[in-house]
Amino acid sequence: MNLICNNISYSIKDKTILHNVSIDVKGNKFYSILGPNGCGKTTLLKTIYRILKPSFGEILLNNKNMEDIRLKDSAKEMAVVAQFNEINFDCNVEDMVMLGRTPHIPFMQSETHKDYEIVEDALQKVGMLDKADRSYLSLSGGEKQRVALARAIAQQPTLLLLDEPTNHLDIRYQIEILQIVKDLNINVLAVLHDIQLACRYSDYIYLMKQGTIRYEGKPQTTITEQSMHDVYGINCKLTWTPDQQALIEYI
Repeated sequence: MNLICNNISYSIKDKTILHNVSIDVKGNKFYSILGPNGCGKTTLLKTIYRILKPSFGEILLNNKNMEDIRLKDSAKEMAVVAQFNEINFDCNVEDMVMLGRTPHIPFMQSETHKDYEIVEDALQKVGMLDKADRSYLSLSGGEKQRVALARAIAQQPTLLLLDEPTNHLDIRYQIEILQIVKDLNINVLAVLHDIQLACRYSDYIYLMKQGTIRYEGKPQTTITEQSMHDVYGINCKLTWTPDQQALIEYI
């Protein structure tokens, strides 16, 4: 599912959070949104997955206005892993991931053998298959985040939205999870905090400040000493390794 946001603005009372933000996600590539805290990254994602309604602008999914698409239909193509995944009821890990199959199961019908195979594969991908029978509420924050990603994978989306998906994970699992997402070979739009990890896995980066896109493009043309100073207010020396990884030395 291709995503286009045209001039998205969002305000709360007299405070503007987003101002004429436009993005284009296509080609089964990994797109990242970077920027300082409070710049509007998560707010933008929330307008895309309909938690918030833009004050102005339009969001197109496969060139169709999102307002004209039923939630269940968009859920068959678009999955979300939010920053916080707390729930008020308990179930085991397998059942939690099975929720990702809900848009694909017809009304009044039960899960099929194929659904269980998809769930098992998703748990295997995130390294949680051995905890399939565990209580979800008994998991650590990092484990819950991996289950949330497994649920999204089980949804079999063609567009995956991620809000700091590695926020609760140690560096090993951060790398593993981002590689899993990259290997899905679907459209991905991720809000990330770690600049170096974003450069490593992203095909295209949007760099935000104060509710607007200040820079955009491939990592090497977007993440520069000038853009780091402009957006984050820091001075740094930036070099790139032969395998296209950014080395940032703060000065």
